[in-house]
Amino acid sequence: MKSLDASRLEPLLGGPTFALGDRLRRFAWSVCWGLLAAWTPRPFHRWRRLVLVAFGARIDPTARVYGQTAIWWPPHLTVGRHAVIAPRATCYNVAPITIGDFAMVSQGAHLCTGTHDVDDARFPLRARPIIVNPQAWVAAEAFVGPGVTVGEGAVLGARGVAFRDLDAWTIHAGNPARLIRARTRFPPPQESPGSGQSRSRAGS
Repeated sequence: MKSLDASRLEPLLGGPTFALGDRLRRFAWSVCWGLLAAWTPRPFHRWRRLVLVAFGARIDPTARVYGQTAIWWPPHLTVGRHAVIAPRATCYNVAPITIGDFAMVSQGAHLCTGTHDVDDARFPLRARPIIVNPQAWVAAEAFVGPGVTVGEGAVLGARGVAFRDLDAWTIHAGNPARLIRARTRFPPPQESPGSGQSRSRAGS
């Protein structure tokens, strides 16, 4: 999904940002998520994964995506093994968002790939991908901006705001996010046979 040429369509004057077909597909997605998944009880992770995969997301069978999440466009979402997207989290994935194995995006966190060119009078949309690497944690109500990579095992504290990459195994907090200290390194949990480690990614 690509934004249209702002120089021709003038979005500030009401012109569309995306082609009609893309807008219709996003409308269908929003309706289906609202009717089929957004209201479902917390344990219904498998059903929500099926809905997301049906619309093009790449979700590992062990990942957990809660019903009250807001996901802008499923084909731009990849979620790894045992990763979590908690209730009220927002994935504004105009550009791709990748959430690695055992990573956590907590309640109310906002992953925002989209922004605008403030130096252009037409204020066009600009988007850059976000990567949350394995074992990282984006804590409650934190904000991750366009183009940011959250390093392996890195932590962005509650309500922290990150517009720059976070180094692996570090802890950041505040607005803007500042380095607090290094985080102790540890391996991911060991999966027992049959726990999902050998299963292929759904939708791949």
